[in-house]
Amino acid sequence: MAIAIKMPKMSDTMTEGVVRKWNYKIGDTVKSGDILAEVETDKATMDLENYEKGTILHFAINEGDAAPVDSIIAIVGAEGEDFKVALNAVSKTVEVKKDTVILTEKAPTIDPPVIQNNTHNDTRLKASPLAKKLAEEKGIDLTSVAGSAENGRIVKSDIENFKGSEIIQSANILTVNGEESFDEINVSQMRKIIAARLAESKFTAPHFYLTMEINMDKAMAARVAMNASGDVKISVNDMIVKASAISLRKHPWVNASWLGTKIRFNHHINIGVAMAVEDGLLVPVVRFADQKSLSTISSEVKIFNGKAKDKKLQPTDWAGNTFTISNLGMFGIEEFTAIINPPDACILAVGGVKETVGIVNGEIAKTNVMKVTLSCDHRVVDGVVGSKFLNTFKELLEEPVMMFV
Repeated sequence: MAIAIKMPKMSDTMTEGVVRKWNYKIGDTVKSGDILAEVETDKATMDLENYEKGTILHFAINEGDAAPVDSIIAIVGAEGEDFKVALNAVSKTVEVKKDTVILTEKAPTIDPPVIQNNTHNDTRLKASPLAKKLAEEKGIDLTSVAGSAENGRIVKSDIENFKGSEIIQSANILTVNGEESFDEINVSQMRKIIAARLAESKFTAPHFYLTMEINMDKAMAARVAMNASGDVKISVNDMIVKASAISLRKHPWVNASWLGTKIRFNHHINIGVAMAVEDGLLVPVVRFADQKSLSTISSEVKIFNGKAKDKKLQPTDWAGNTFTISNLGMFGIEEFTAIINPPDACILAVGGVKETVGIVNGEIAKTNVMKVTLSCDHRVVDGVVGSKFLNTFKELLEEPVMMFV
């Protein structure tokens, strides 16, 4: 009996998938456990495992095409069997389901009213005889003069006050003929979900922003010392993850989520680390970050970064965040604001470490500073709560030895 293979839901936010590659062709025999295709979801390219035994009779979509979750993408059955039987069976099921729901019709398109212009199109140049004579004497082209009298009629004063002949001549010399052009690309599954989730967050959660400048002299010195003595190289971002985790433990309101009628205070601290990839942004999660050493955090983030670039992250890698960090310092950005990553109540936007001149021990000296901005969901976090979190975060980076106490 022919069986329909449907597009599975491979992530919690997936609504459709793109078949990047079919690993078999029509007429091939497949069994349970075979990898039927490579499917691009909103976050990664994943293997589509087959659970049916038989011959591939039909592909419902071509490579590169998208299909909604639960829609038919292939038919497997006995060799020579009519695959249309399985398609018809699914169609009948859909028809039955339609009878049980209320269908809404699209409102008819209403053509906009036609606005008629009853003004006669008179292209004749309107100018007084005196204005025409004066323009001829001065060598002024009347078509370049704006008339100030009724219906745009040019009068003597318009000619006397005209200053534009030289500008028009220059403009004619500088005229450039160019060709307008553009390229368009299809929006990837990842970019579709990023757009939907961030738009929902921005226009649902009332954002407010808190910015703070942090002295990074001791943090930079500590990083140099740690990297000189260990095999694992610690980055500034690793220190930011650790400092955030400790600060979240002291300020649980920031490690929370808005649930509509409830606020959830998470006892665990899972920090999402935003990573740029070719198609957009992925946020793998460092779990129980407050309990991990800097070297462990560094190793995990490096592994996630490699998997993200190769599109090898799995749903378990990006699920469960309670707080998110977005760092653009490595791209020369000094300061920015970020959109909250649901279901978090806050996200920390981190700028680059900048060498500047400041007051150190009462004297003017070179110093390293870094600006961070905390985006807060005002339904959960108030200004004082967010400020206290940032002050703890600042203390930890300005005295990094406190992170090891």
